[in-house]
Amino acid sequence: MLRLRSYLEGTWSEGEGVPATLHDPSTEEPLAEIRAAASLAGAVAYARERGGPALRSLSFAERGQLLLGLSKLLHESRDELIELALRNGGNTRQDAKFDIDGAIGALVHYAELGTKLGASRVLLDGEPDAIGRSPRLVGRHVLVPRSGVAVFVNAFNFPAWGFAEKAACALLAGMPVLTKPATATALVAHRIFERMAERRALPEGTFQLLLGPVGDLFDHLDGQDVLAFTGSSGTGARLKGDPRLVGRSVRVNLEADSLNAAVLGPDAGPASATFKMMATDVVRDMTQKTGQKCTAIRRVLVPADRLDDLRAALCERLETVATGHPAAAGVTMGPLATRDQLADVRAGLARLRAEAKSVFGGDGSIEPVGVPAGTGFFFGPVLLECDRSSEPTVVHQLEVFGPVATLLPYDGTTAAAAASVRRGGGGLVASVYSDDRDVVAEVIAGIAPYHGRIFVGSEKIADKSAGPGTVPPALVHGGPGRAGAGEELGGVRGLALYQQRVALQGDRAILEAVAARL
Repeated sequence: MLRLRSYLEGTWSEGEGVPATLHDPSTEEPLAEIRAAASLAGAVAYARERGGPALRSLSFAERGQLLLGLSKLLHESRDELIELALRNGGNTRQDAKFDIDGAIGALVHYAELGTKLGASRVLLDGEPDAIGRSPRLVGRHVLVPRSGVAVFVNAFNFPAWGFAEKAACALLAGMPVLTKPATATALVAHRIFERMAERRALPEGTFQLLLGPVGDLFDHLDGQDVLAFTGSSGTGARLKGDPRLVGRSVRVNLEADSLNAAVLGPDAGPASATFKMMATDVVRDMTQKTGQKCTAIRRVLVPADRLDDLRAALCERLETVATGHPAAAGVTMGPLATRDQLADVRAGLARLRAEAKSVFGGDGSIEPVGVPAGTGFFFGPVLLECDRSSEPTVVHQLEVFGPVATLLPYDGTTAAAAASVRRGGGGLVASVYSDDRDVVAEVIAGIAPYHGRIFVGSEKIADKSAGPGTVPPALVHGGPGRAGAGEELGGVRGLALYQQRVALQGDRAILEAVAARL
């Protein structure tokens, strides 16, 4: 069995103590072991003292070239990483490509951004402002790299993309990174770091990999460091309240739960391209990565007079989903990632079914293709529906992180649709499917403060978009309330998480000269 090692302070270490075991979620075969690292004080110091200065000495264009090289490295390793994702993540080939190609795309986007930012090493934030009677006396804002380490605690569902989208921003901003992937699906991230170390893809001290628990890591962070977390709202809340992080003012960014909603506008009839687009997007989000996406559509709002039509369209598409071993012919959806994940989805569905009926998939029980009965962490797609006269609560409070979505009829007014969406308490993304500009504007006005991103589906883009479940690196990713109140990506905006905004004031000519030298 493989023994996976952390990459800390420029060397590989197996760790110590009782190992955690990684499994193939299709066959339950043990694949690898991970042991906890010892004290991480040295790793934090190594990043600050070696990695930080190395990155800060480079221009944005030079940092961008590092990211471009890293994207090429992932592309060279693409087939190998896909195979690892099939075994350790239970991904179908298409789902594995979604993760790996998303990682490559994020790195390329920020590499190109580095080229555009050019020879400078800091960002100018706006134009100089006059702050006195003399035009010579001005103030201006600049963004400079923080002098600590960017720590990533990533979720199990996107071991490649989750790392790359964070690392692209931090490295371009000028901060070294220390990544802790989720243990259950760490094979992909581990192999990426092996290739990075083999190729010396980044300067010494700028990238480290921590496998297993965080250990004493938080004991060594301070106000110059950044912690970016993706995972459950419960863990996120504990991190936000961790006295070590609070006491030293460690900057913390959270991406947590999200009951993403999709609204079908009253103008979108069943024969329209917009209606069909929504049905396709809902089923894609239910089944892609077995519904284990933070951006997946969970709540489907439909005018009451279109409920029968949309239900039929969704069920027709769900009938074509084949669940089983990712390598088996014809399979389009694999297992959930872990036994615990399977138990959570089953328990969550039971709670939802207390106020919603199952109109497809029953309780999720499935006879998977390509594995013996009773083997693997398989769960079939389930479509629920709330009664038109009911006032559901759990549906708006509980995210079931699997192939489950709920139909929610509304009275056809934009006010009712927006009110129902808001009951989710804040989300990463919501979507509106309509060609009526008044409908779109009114729904957006009602839900925009509660979301980080809003997707508008319409006839003209019906065959041109990957839907709301795909996160473009040029747009912000994060959301208020339940979603964690964080913000990542967004092109150049993503760098700000890893930088300090400083207001400079003084003589205009001196400040202009200083800004050019920083």
